[in-house]
Amino acid sequence: MFLFYFSITLAICSSALYHFVAKSTPSNANFAVSLLVTYAVAFLVTLIGFFFFPVTNGIAAELKQLNWASIALAVAIVGIEFGFLLTYRAGWNLGIAAVLVNVVASLILVPVAIFLFKDKLSWVNIAGILVCLAGLVMLNWKR
Repeated sequence: MFLFYFSITLAICSSALYHFVAKSTPSNANFAVSLLVTYAVAFLVTLIGFFFFPVTNGIAAELKQLNWASIALAVAIVGIEFGFLLTYRAGWNLGIAAVLVNVVASLILVPVAIFLFKDKLSWVNIAGILVCLAGLVMLNWKR
């Protein structure tokens, strides 16, 4: 039960920190240099992770367990990083951009979840999706 709550709390806190830091990245900093430093530090943090999640069968055996998803995840992460750096440089508000991107991405994933992963939606889930759609309209409402 600890992992259930810890994992979602870590994801939420990290996401909030991510958006705060992305918005705080200097607008005159080169994108590539900024991400190079980001991924160098991420590499070191990941290495520290081996103390908490040790490799049991050797690194070569673990690498053989991977598939295309690891490479696609890297492309997606770089796209997210560049996308948000550009979004905040273009003047988007911190709260609006993060909510808009996450809600739209979640709505795109609904059919993927249903058809590819066979997830089931309840009527409450469908009502939540409709609330998200209403929220998108409200976020973009011109005053």
